[in-house]
Amino acid sequence: MAPYRTQLPTLPHTIALLCTLCLALPSTAQMPAPRKPLVVAPVIEGLQMCDEAERDKRITNANEAESRCRQLKAPGSAALNRVLDTLEPGGPKGQVQVGFTATLQLLGVYHRTAKGWEIDETQVDDFLRLVTQVRRPVVIYLAADHFDSFGPLTRELQKDPQNLMQLRDGKPLDLNYFGYPVIPYTLQTDASIPVNRYRYRALQYVAKKILALPREVQERIIAINLMGELHHMFPDFSNGMGAYKDIQVTDYNPASVAGFRAWLEKRHTSIVRFNALTGMAFTSFKEVPAPARNIRKEKLSNFGEHYDAFADGTLALSGWLWDPQQKIQQLDLYVDGRHIGPVPQGFNRLDVYRAVESITSPSVGFRYDFDYTALAPGWHYAQIVAKSAGMRYKLASVEFAVIARDQSKTSDSRAPTLASLPDVQKLTGVRAWLDLPQAKQDVYFNPVAREWNLYRQWQVQSLLTQFHNLALRAGLPADKLYSHQIMPRVNSSWNPQLFAADETLLGTMPWKQGINMYGGATNGPWMRDYLKQQQITDYGVPEFNPQQWKSKGVHLTAMQAQYEQGARFISPYYISLIPDRFRGREFAINRMELRPENKQDGADQFYRAIIEFAKR
Repeated sequence: MAPYRTQLPTLPHTIALLCTLCLALPSTAQMPAPRKPLVVAPVIEGLQMCDEAERDKRITNANEAESRCRQLKAPGSAALNRVLDTLEPGGPKGQVQVGFTATLQLLGVYHRTAKGWEIDETQVDDFLRLVTQVRRPVVIYLAADHFDSFGPLTRELQKDPQNLMQLRDGKPLDLNYFGYPVIPYTLQTDASIPVNRYRYRALQYVAKKILALPREVQERIIAINLMGELHHMFPDFSNGMGAYKDIQVTDYNPASVAGFRAWLEKRHTSIVRFNALTGMAFTSFKEVPAPARNIRKEKLSNFGEHYDAFADGTLALSGWLWDPQQKIQQLDLYVDGRHIGPVPQGFNRLDVYRAVESITSPSVGFRYDFDYTALAPGWHYAQIVAKSAGMRYKLASVEFAVIARDQSKTSDSRAPTLASLPDVQKLTGVRAWLDLPQAKQDVYFNPVAREWNLYRQWQVQSLLTQFHNLALRAGLPADKLYSHQIMPRVNSSWNPQLFAADETLLGTMPWKQGINMYGGATNGPWMRDYLKQQQITDYGVPEFNPQQWKSKGVHLTAMQAQYEQGARFISPYYISLIPDRFRGREFAINRMELRPENKQDGADQFYRAIIEFAKR
């Protein structure tokens, strides 16, 4: 989840599986069919940085330097070509080719004129001139999400409440992401809303300019990424993606709440049917609340108002398992002694990889989202059981309580369990931990909260669909249109409800999937299984970084995995063209900058691996 501008990118949380340096591409006989080359297209910071500005000793920072380059109409292509020629000398060739990702922030192309806010045609022309001059494959990223937050227009849009998502108190979030400003723009699709009017217009304008480029240049554009990471927002955006206690979500903007009620009416057709489904007693859809109150702390007018991380009827059981000798064949969930099903594994847990030196892969997460709605009120007992060599071991257990709507007293009787299981950590080398839920977690199922979460997912999907449709109507080729989405569920400790982005990541969506991958997601079991289940075989990775340093070969292996899975491009995050003397203070994001001398997050290893991979 990385922002874009000409200066600073971003930091997410994730990593790849252990593997050795066995990177021979499949032979032609093994390959199912000829495929287009995989393009390694690094995300570039400082695209417009020209040599003339670097040589001018009067210039002291990057903003001044880029401003001077625009004045001189000096291309930034020289520095970019030098970097790309280092990664793949002699130009693009073979089944792995080095290109670049060029980011254009759509709201950032506006400037104020006597007629009002107009598109700065020179800025767009400069961007496309660089695309034209650098004769390599290119991914164009048309950014218009919450990271499109630079430029004078964005500051004005931020002042107008109709442009923004709101918390339940009616206030928009004041956010930043590791020092990078974030603006929680609305997910409403209405073209009359100012932020939409500007980003829709910019998309149409840029599309027209792209289609006017020479054919040779258009053919080098292998992908056009739309919007950026589109999702709902939440407090503490830099660190709060794993919050489960006292969560706050968007969007309680009056237009969004009215949209929720209209969505419910269309979905259920009558309030009678809705009441039958939910057990409520509303007289019309206008009475249905957007759930926002926590029954533990606040007085409710009706139970439909209740909202928390468990109100939609699911209880996340999540943790991590380190089993380097692969002694465990399977994890299973039991509730009240009854087998529920296998527990999915191989999720990303970069936090565990960072914290424990001996753990050499971040793909150690496990998670089961248990639907508790069929359970009777009272105490229940969940157990995660490991199978090893025909024996069962207790990995984790937790007691939780299902509470009735009227909060009637819960019986003190305890649920049945699987007894006398040896602890899994008796197996040599095995380590495990359960993060979620907390002991004796109480849960209250509110069917209206489940509908609210589904509606929030629909909002995210609707805006991305709208943007995709506009791109098609503007003439951009369908086979080059990709999303640029975050995958919250690959991180087993995150709360996907905060993002509400699941629907946009399905293989049935009309766009080609562009899925950002960090850490374990770059070559982890869960992500591989997801792509197979969704039948996603032609996709892109708009942001890609294993963020791994403990084992050799993981970067090459991760890139090879993307080739074999059908990726059209991967965009290593990130390479900077900004000279050292123009840099300001360091941010956490800088640990991912790909350069030979940067050993943080394995950036130096990743840089060298790209050079090696491009020889294929």
